[in-house]
Amino acid sequence: MKQLLFAAMLLGSHFVGAQELPSNVEEYFDFWLGKWEVTWDEGDGKTGRGTNYITRILDGKVIQENFEILEGQSKGFKGTSLTTYQSRFNQWRQAWADNQGGYYDFTGKFEGEKRIFQTAVFDTKDGKKFTQRMVFYNITDNVLTWDWEFSNDGGETWSLNWRINYKRIQK
Repeated sequence: MKQLLFAAMLLGSHFVGAQELPSNVEEYFDFWLGKWEVTWDEGDGKTGRGTNYITRILDGKVIQENFEILEGQSKGFKGTSLTTYQSRFNQWRQAWADNQGGYYDFTGKFEGEKRIFQTAVFDTKDGKKFTQRMVFYNITDNVLTWDWEFSNDGGETWSLNWRINYKRIQK
């Protein structure tokens, strides 16, 4: 389960402090471009570590993410995401896949300064409305926080699965 959560982590987004969103919606995730060191608490005083390298591809219309865990319980985990703005639908979309067979499909939205990618809501066998999301916040030029959350009530309330801290290595 933690590996699946980590997979979603790749989608890290960087937000520039209390600044306004860029005027061009296709630049909303440009803060994320570059190479990042990522760390998270694995419990028992241990820290997981990895890198996340984000670049623009396909004539600058797609953001590609390449994530790798270098130290910790899930060492060797790798994943990638493709993120793009679909102007005809006025929405951001992201697809994630990893070397553990994980796959997620997200739709982007913004709440204040937070960047959020959320899955569709699924009905579970026990009647719950399950969804997951990645929330990027506390974004500056060189650091940001990424939370992986889940909800069993269709997004009314959220519980934290995983918090990852990003530190920029290279712009």
